[in-house]
Amino acid sequence: MRTTDAVHVIVPDAIDDPVRPSGGNRYDRRICSGLAAAGWQVCEHAIPDAWPRLGTAGSRAVAQVTAGLPDGAVVLVDGLIASACPEVLVPAASRLSLVVLVHLPLGEDPATRAAEAAALAAARAVIATSKWTRDRLLTDYPLAAQAVHVAEPGVDQAMPAIGSADGVELLCVGAVAQHKGHDVLVSALASLAQYPWRCTCVGPVNTDPAFVDRLRHRAGKARIADRLRFTGPLTGEALDTAYRSADVLVHATRGETYGMVVSEALARGLPVIATAVGGLPDSLGYAPDGARPGILVPRDDPCALTSALRDWLTDSALRSRLREAALARRRTLATWSTTSEQVARVLLAVA
Repeated sequence: MRTTDAVHVIVPDAIDDPVRPSGGNRYDRRICSGLAAAGWQVCEHAIPDAWPRLGTAGSRAVAQVTAGLPDGAVVLVDGLIASACPEVLVPAASRLSLVVLVHLPLGEDPATRAAEAAALAAARAVIATSKWTRDRLLTDYPLAAQAVHVAEPGVDQAMPAIGSADGVELLCVGAVAQHKGHDVLVSALASLAQYPWRCTCVGPVNTDPAFVDRLRHRAGKARIADRLRFTGPLTGEALDTAYRSADVLVHATRGETYGMVVSEALARGLPVIATAVGGLPDSLGYAPDGARPGILVPRDDPCALTSALRDWLTDSALRSRLREAALARRRTLATWSTTSEQVARVLLAVA
């Protein structure tokens, strides 16, 4: 890398907000930090109103940022922002080296897809955060395969979890909202009330308060509310303590492009029970001997999740096998420095 290499990174202004943690925000922060540590001059531009939808103030902010950049500047733009203001970025792409970082391909709405297509077509390169996302983008849009790259999230080294002797400490990490499948989880747990499990749900509870109220009501009716704890968002040592105290991560999500919580669990030797959606099977991966470090179940299937959890709670040999596989998978996980190096190679190629 040349000592003069610089990159302008356009990110949501909530990138460091502990009240609104997200995998995308954590990824953006780690990439900015990793590039800076590698010697890049990183110029961050935080855009307001970037979630859940870029507002007028946000579009104006992107226009002001891009207008002030010199010709040829390398610009890395979070995909949520890029796909929300193609009317700004497409003209700017004629004089800037634009790279779009896609955490999550957008939905099926025609107008939204058209906006995303325009933004991606204008970019010199696209970085997807999983192989599944790259395949989805190449299927959905007429992009050149050589222009779409993958830089999967890394993970920090961590001490193996302590957990409990009988595997009863369940952990769920993610915003408590319908798309994360907490209703499926609560239904499964209600069917397992006779077993002595405890479940800690870590993540914001203000994304959909009515949904959270329904979960609490369902748990109350099933008489499991005293064993189901909602902590709100946790970061730093508090989050690490939650992982360290768990026996297994349960992730009933309805969709996931990668699933950073899965790799964060595996970094602590925690097995994972999760839905087989999106890039999550790739995130779970395999131990070197080919063993899965967890159990995958179909999406929106409380019965399948109930069965997997029952097997976990009642079969000590299964728990031992999955823990052994998770500890072995732990040693194969990529680091954030590897992710930053992959992003840096793309940026250098377009510079």
